[in-house]
Amino acid sequence: MRCESLVLLGLLVIAACAHEPPNKPGVFVLGVDGMDPQILQRLMDEGKMPSFAKLARDGSFQSLGTSTPPQSPVAWSSFVTGMNPGGHGIFDFIHRDPQTREVATSVTKPQKPTNIGLGEYQLPFGGDAESNRSGKAFWEILAEHGICADVWRMPANFPATPSKGWSFSGMMTPAVDSAYGEYHLFTTVASANAVAGSGKIEFVQRFGNRLTLALPGPPNPFRKDEERVTLALEVTIDPQAGAALLEIGGQPLVLKPGQWSEFVPVSFPLLPKGASSVAGSVRFYLRALEPFELYASPVNIDPLDPITPVSAPKSASATVARQIGRYYTQGMPEDVNALKDQALTDAEFMQQTNLVHDEGVRMLDYALARWNANPQGGFLFFYFSGVDLCSHMMWRHGDSQHPFHDERLAASSDEEWTHRPGSTWREVLADVYMRMDPVLGRIREHIGRDTLLIVLSDHGFESWERKFNLNSWLVQEGYLVLKPGAERDLAHVDWSKSRAYGVGFNALYLNLAGREGTPERDPGIVKPGPEADALLAELETKLEALRDTEKGNAQPILRVDRAREIYHGARVEEAPDLIVGYNAGYGNSDASTLGRVPDKVFEDNLGGTFNGNHLMAPELVEGTLLTNGKVLEGRHGLEDMTVEILKQFGIQPGAGMRGHPVLR
Repeated sequence: MRCESLVLLGLLVIAACAHEPPNKPGVFVLGVDGMDPQILQRLMDEGKMPSFAKLARDGSFQSLGTSTPPQSPVAWSSFVTGMNPGGHGIFDFIHRDPQTREVATSVTKPQKPTNIGLGEYQLPFGGDAESNRSGKAFWEILAEHGICADVWRMPANFPATPSKGWSFSGMMTPAVDSAYGEYHLFTTVASANAVAGSGKIEFVQRFGNRLTLALPGPPNPFRKDEERVTLALEVTIDPQAGAALLEIGGQPLVLKPGQWSEFVPVSFPLLPKGASSVAGSVRFYLRALEPFELYASPVNIDPLDPITPVSAPKSASATVARQIGRYYTQGMPEDVNALKDQALTDAEFMQQTNLVHDEGVRMLDYALARWNANPQGGFLFFYFSGVDLCSHMMWRHGDSQHPFHDERLAASSDEEWTHRPGSTWREVLADVYMRMDPVLGRIREHIGRDTLLIVLSDHGFESWERKFNLNSWLVQEGYLVLKPGAERDLAHVDWSKSRAYGVGFNALYLNLAGREGTPERDPGIVKPGPEADALLAELETKLEALRDTEKGNAQPILRVDRAREIYHGARVEEAPDLIVGYNAGYGNSDASTLGRVPDKVFEDNLGGTFNGNHLMAPELVEGTLLTNGKVLEGRHGLEDMTVEILKQFGIQPGAGMRGHPVLR
């Protein structure tokens, strides 16, 4: 967008942040999830990222300490609050319910509505999402001092924490259809009929040139069986035009093979005669006409008509959508699950990430216009997710040692999505990083010379070549005991004989008496005090001494930390007992993370999951810090950046913050 357009747009979107100018410097933070300092340094040295190189020359560039464990919701929560996990209470992507030992989301507190029965229906009351994060967000502290702050798509910010300005939720925002969102692939290829890990690949029948499909929506809270609501999707194929007409909710949409739609508003009826419905928005991609294959994105919360707020104030999401169009509200918009399940190819996935990135640039333009329209300055945070999620899925192409590396594919052209002559899949991550360079240039053009600019990432990246099944190892060593002949998961464990179990990517829990289970059902058996301490020491020693004999006696686990020794704050008692820090190339398997018990302890990582990762020992995957300011000598981490932001506005650290200033 041209500068003149930005100025005009800025005049239209002047914020309700009017107050006396605080006479403080403005601060702009660009959050680039997963940007690795070593990869960035190499690309700058090669001349591929001139805007980043210029910022490094003008100011400072170094690695930035991440959280333990180095997971995005944990790390960003540390940045938001200036606390470590013991203070803010987010310890993993996945927590567990200590009474049932079942998997639970980490970012929101479990809420169940109260239901009044009405025949086959019920009337639900309550159940609204509530943040599980403790501590004040730094923009709340800024607001207390009269500082306007706009926070765009901050991870682990659902529900959105209000500011004196606008606040948008980001990673961990649910979709309409489920907590994390489920794609759908409709196909006439019968062999593809399978329920996938985080979506559904459904076999459908074609009658002549017509298909009648059912787009799944949310569970119906008004029904006692909570049956999923569906919406009819009628498809008419025109072979002569080489296109398909989609009709959903009375809306027509024409797509040709290889074409993505814009977001389409949908409404799922919950009660008869339209008495209640749930709005959402979905994006379609027509893969092919013969055989017929149609991808439907997870049903996103519609920013124009959100069933639950994705911004604070609630109206902000619609204001933005009316200017730039509907946009992804789902917490992880790049559909990694569709690629894991091969519902999208690598090329199709990268096309979809381009859509997400381009949408982000449009939103950034709007954020910059809003910034320029507010003469008081203040604080602005803007977030991009693409480097992280593409690094998870595309690492294998540039790593010839990865067991999932395909040399023929790596050497083939990927110009279809890069539009860069001569580009190959081997360089795909470089292109993903390079996609961010004009973004930084755009920001520097529009924020002014007096604004402090900070670019930071929550962690870096490493290869993930070998899966370690933590629960399988615990079974092998006798710490976790399965019931004979039962399924291999935590729902079929003999808790009267089990002393430890794993739930989460880096988390290990003791089956502690008085904490796990209930007195009436499956109570914990490990006594707190000396018995628990001895067991922790034993597990720590064994895990750090473990070797992968199939891979030259490699060390899969670099370090194991005890929560009480590394965390500080009011919520330490909720933490996992041990945090497992994997070595480069290793990580806990998805199955074990979700409480299952695979047959093998070690497996090659051959697809169906991430192939690059950061769920390791924190010193292996430090984040990135660039700024036009001058960084003080010494090591700095995410919690220090929070203290530095407050310092820029003359504000002392908040209660529970443990960081230190970063800039001279």
